[in-house]
Amino acid sequence: MSLPRVVLVDDNPEILDYVPKLLLEHFNVVGAFQDGRMFLDALSDLKPDVVVLDISMDTINGFEIARELKRLGCTARVVFLTFQRDEEFVQAAFAAGACAYVLKLNMGTDLVPAIRASLSGKRFWSPALPYNSPE
Repeated sequence: MSLPRVVLVDDNPEILDYVPKLLLEHFNVVGAFQDGRMFLDALSDLKPDVVVLDISMDTINGFEIARELKRLGCTARVVFLTFQRDEEFVQAAFAAGACAYVLKLNMGTDLVPAIRASLSGKRFWSPALPYNSPE
């Protein structure tokens, strides 16, 4: 059985280096992009099952990418990986189509379960967030 295909989009090179290693045993990381527009240009070739997005990026932010994925009819699940803890960001992420919201400070424990939950059609948010998941 083939592993689910994951793409990472984050403007932080350290995250792009670390996260694929974190996911290696569980998923097939088929792409890592520092630029959201480059990711969108490569989307049809990548065929991801899950897209892990940062929210705050220079050329196009994660919310815009998530909305564009939806507009394009992409069925990949969206998982946000971010430092943003404010409830308004969490609400906006789920409104943009996210299945999961993971704090970067907790990615070592939360990212794999978040991706698994999203693949199962369930919502996930880092337990360290001080409020309930938006419904």
